Amino acid sequence: MDTEEKIKESYQQWEEKVLKPWLSKRPERKQSFSTPSGIEVKRLYTPLDLKGSYAEKIGFPGEYPFTRGIYPTMYRGRLWTIRQYAGFGSAEDTNERFRKLLQAGQTGLSMAFDLPTQLGLDPDHILAFTEVGVVGVSMFHWKEMDIVMSGIPLDKVTTSMTINATAIELLSMYVATAEARGIDKKVLDGTVQNDILKEYIARKNFIYPPEPSMRYAIDLIEYSAKNIPKWYPISISGYHIREAGADAILEVAFTLADGIEYVRKTMERGIPVDEFAPKLSFFFAGYTNIFEEVAKFRAARRMWAKIMKEWFGAKKPESMMLRFHTQTGGAELTAQQPEINIIRTTLQALAAVLGGTQSLHVNSYDEALALPSEKAAKIAIRVQQIIAYESGAADTIDPLAGSYYIEALTDEIEEKAWKIIEKIESMGGMMKAIEKGYPQAEIAESAYRIQKKIESGEMVKVGVNMFYEPDWIGTTEVFRVNPEVRNRVLERLKKYRSERDEIKWRDSLNMLRKAAEKENENLFPYILNAIKAGATVGEISGTLREIWGEYREPSIF
Repeated sequence: MDTEEKIKESYQQWEEKVLKPWLSKRPERKQSFSTPSGIEVKRLYTPLDLKGSYAEKIGFPGEYPFTRGIYPTMYRGRLWTIRQYAGFGSAEDTNERFRKLLQAGQTGLSMAFDLPTQLGLDPDHILAFTEVGVVGVSMFHWKEMDIVMSGIPLDKVTTSMTINATAIELLSMYVATAEARGIDKKVLDGTVQNDILKEYIARKNFIYPPEPSMRYAIDLIEYSAKNIPKWYPISISGYHIREAGADAILEVAFTLADGIEYVRKTMERGIPVDEFAPKLSFFFAGYTNIFEEVAKFRAARRMWAKIMKEWFGAKKPESMMLRFHTQTGGAELTAQQPEINIIRTTLQALAAVLGGTQSLHVNSYDEALALPSEKAAKIAIRVQQIIAYESGAADTIDPLAGSYYIEALTDEIEEKAWKIIEKIESMGGMMKAIEKGYPQAEIAESAYRIQKKIESGEMVKVGVNMFYEPDWIGTTEVFRVNPEVRNRVLERLKKYRSERDEIKWRDSLNMLRKAAEKENENLFPYILNAIKAGATVGEISGTLREIWGEYREPSIF
């Protein structure tokens, strides 16, 4: 085997005898070669760029440090879950789309909710009027969940729900629907996002101040660990951090820092780490620079394993595994020439698969214009199926491992992300860092830097700042939600309220109010009881607003 000295000597000889003569005749392109995160990309990578031993840094799939994947056989044993994000209009509309996606080959459900549902407002609230069913399904009462899941076996399908500030209400609706069908909640399988920290950092769909919001999130984790054992009670989301403008390094660092905060807060309840950590999950973005994205996923997996083992003393391998869902980058889609977004999302999906994702959503090519049309959603599923069955990417485990470039890039992302996490820890953790505005400021700076690169042409965006077609006339079908949805939803809301037992409903909200006033009472059983008594999302959230108040971000001016 070549020694390091011999490789150095050979490299120098190659530079003198081969590279320099070549460059004198054919100079390289005059551009900056770097990843979107600003990592300089060298002309050539060799064994000289590798750090540490194979066993320490790379290892084998299914064992610590899990760099190469969390399962010993990865996709040779089971493909990732094809989980297309969907939901719009009324419960009937979303049920119809779910059924069509399942017929097209989707293997897991992923539910989007409208803004009123996310913000704890019923559809008849004055602030909800123009938003009912627009960016997701309107979900205000548990019987709406029953309609959405009509004809879909809750004990056989996995369902992911992108909901945060009202996560307990929505999971309670799912439980109530299952139990009404005679299905025990112990067999329910799926994920609820429940990541409130990233709302303060990036997405801004919060309701309550940070402290009670954190209590609410941990209540869900604690209750699920004890009562809904197959359920993943949180999906710690880097996706929204990335979509807000963060680069890949910030995405990894802030996501894992959020995870650290959730683990600490849950352990403070006296729950041993190995009792809940195996059911923590993560959610990352998949962007177009394949190599940086693959390295990002591998670095995050290795870092989380170290955090759980060395920081929190986890003993179970399952507690150290970073399980993650990936969604292709919505912010990278263009309204100009939208059909070429199919190419972008294919590359992004390929990066997620090469990086070892457990679940994947591919954005539809028309999402820069509107909600996905049925045609575009089906093409997005076909992208995943072609990668799975035709590309060869799923045939072997971690196929890019050992690439000098990939391993060097993985190391560099990890090193830079550790420095950010150390800074957050020095502030007292992510809650304190958020209060000081640190992650928000870093994301804003990153977004500004990336946008300046696009505007200057340094970062190419095909169809926008290069190969632009000023005379292009779009023919893409644009999907719109039927405006009659609001009337249908409001009529059912009125009906539900008229049919419920007023005494049981009022008592359930009073019990919830008293529980919220106590510091150590888990709210999940009380919210579940209120849901079963016919309370709506807006009524439950309104009760908690009375106790906790609403959060308003401090003005920066």
